[in-house]
Amino acid sequence: MINLKNFREYFRNVKTEVEHNPYYCSVERVLLIVILGSICGLDSVKKIHRWASNEKTKRFLSEHFGILTVPSYAQLVAILGIIEPKSLNECFMNWVASLLPETLKDLVVSMDGKTIRSTGKMSNCSETVHIVSAHVASLGITIGQVSADAKSNEIPAFRDLIKLLDIEGCIVVADALNCQKKTCAEIIGAGADYLLEAKGNQKALMDSIEEHIFGDDVNPEEMDYAETQETNKGRLEVRRAIMSNNVDGIANKDEWPSLSSIGAINRQAIRNGTISNEWHFYFSSRQLSALELLNYARSEWSVETMHWLLDVHLREDFCRIEDENAQKNMNMLRKVALNILTDYKKSLNLKSAISNLMLDCLVDSSMLLKITGF
Repeated sequence: MINLKNFREYFRNVKTEVEHNPYYCSVERVLLIVILGSICGLDSVKKIHRWASNEKTKRFLSEHFGILTVPSYAQLVAILGIIEPKSLNECFMNWVASLLPETLKDLVVSMDGKTIRSTGKMSNCSETVHIVSAHVASLGITIGQVSADAKSNEIPAFRDLIKLLDIEGCIVVADALNCQKKTCAEIIGAGADYLLEAKGNQKALMDSIEEHIFGDDVNPEEMDYAETQETNKGRLEVRRAIMSNNVDGIANKDEWPSLSSIGAINRQAIRNGTISNEWHFYFSSRQLSALELLNYARSEWSVETMHWLLDVHLREDFCRIEDENAQKNMNMLRKVALNILTDYKKSLNLKSAISNLMLDCLVDSSMLLKITGF
């Protein structure tokens, strides 16, 4: 189970951009306070500081986490601002790697970017900060991220993250923005496979896939078919997949590294008599069945769920810290908290919402100890 038992081993060597005297307030202590406060659902540094400064909390932090003094709010923000985000990211990724299975083989890694909208209002930041994250869908944890100056730079940031990750044997899923030949080459070069959606930015490929699946000369018996149905709060969703491992004749086939299969998914949703119906077209470097296409394509939403948790429960888009480093570092520390909470929830197969776990940790210190493993 993911916890903070080995936190100090992996985060003690985080670097700062300026020399810092840790006598009264160490970087390690600041990181731990922010992570613990985030696990409790506190959505701003000000709230985290107020919680940590409470006399009861101070005794708790001292007794169980060795935090003998709590820095002032100004110190907390200042230290978050001098921590090198790249260094913190390296520590974060090494920490996660130590807790993962020995190999990610056959696991799905969902990758996508998220803009921290509040950074667009920072006086010292010309562009909004955009973070590209990698998320293991079945485990529900983030394994790494890189920052881009703006959403327009997500494609090269995506490739940079691929180079940092150890994803040999896994399959990478991402949205149509990252449907790029060079990106596919990076994924193959990392020893992984890709499953990407072809849309308007690769129209020739999309049209070719559609023709090879629905063309007049196509033999339906050569296609693999799967269907799933799901009802949720009065909404019926039917998902149908068609998959082919015959890619002969696909437009510019040789330009897409290791292209091995093509497919289509139809999503039909029915609610209160209203029907929505749409088709999506996919291509992959791995030969897939129709059922695998349905499952893998759906896994793309796992990273979106993580982004939703950052916004809804930890209100990341409303963070008002006027420092770009602090914003990036807070993003990573929130992900540490979400990794711990999500893994705890999955390991015990709890149906309770993560927001309820956060509240339990806030009101019951023993629950916080249980979840963090201290």
